[in-house]
Amino acid sequence: MKYIVETENLMKHYEKGKIKAVNGLNLKIKEGEIYAFIGANGSGKSTTINMITGVLKPTSGHIKVMGYDMVKNRHKLSQYIGVAPQDYSVYTDLSVEENVMFFSRMYGVKGKIARERMKSILTILRLEERRKERVKNLSGGMKRRVSIACALIHNPKILLFDEATVGVDPVLRRDFWEYFRSLKENGQTLIITSHVMDEAERADRIGLIRAGVLIEEGTPAALKNKYNAQTIEDVFLTLSGDEAVDE
Repeated sequence: MKYIVETENLMKHYEKGKIKAVNGLNLKIKEGEIYAFIGANGSGKSTTINMITGVLKPTSGHIKVMGYDMVKNRHKLSQYIGVAPQDYSVYTDLSVEENVMFFSRMYGVKGKIARERMKSILTILRLEERRKERVKNLSGGMKRRVSIACALIHNPKILLFDEATVGVDPVLRRDFWEYFRSLKENGQTLIITSHVMDEAERADRIGLIRAGVLIEEGTPAALKNKYNAQTIEDVFLTLSGDEAVDE
């Protein structure tokens, strides 16, 4: 089995080790799967994503992406990765269209190919009618869509969506997940963080993180069966208890 993302004893500590955001994390994510990385706020999800993408350097441990060490090959690997971070990495004074075209040029996608991809993506994300509007005038959910469009424009092999559906209405959330499945069928790998447990039911596999440590992993069906639970939320509460609220 080929793993497209692997972490080995991954750690990220702050304040000389007093704060352990990620603490010995071991992940193996298969090529072409949707992997839901779930946990309470502050559990280490975003920090892990930032290390996988090369934005943060680990305190210790190893990260391999497509078989290459991420720390040593960050610039080489960046063209294969698309990221929609939690904090909307878009330029609010630019229009929707200008943002997407900026990211397409940054990744070397130009001309007719860029325009065709943008039209397709904006249509799927229901942004076509807002393409000329400045991002600063959009709602939080709309900004989320623009961020995802920018992450998709270069057709990356690996997509990382940090809290992808925050601020998105239930109907569009359903459409997002249908689109995520189509990306998987196209051979792309998706890593999606969330603290919304019912979303994890739609993933191929789930990793539950608590205090920077992977506490459980498996398919939704296997996890529910193992803990005799009706939902993934029940599984998470069984494993985390009252501490999930504190985090």
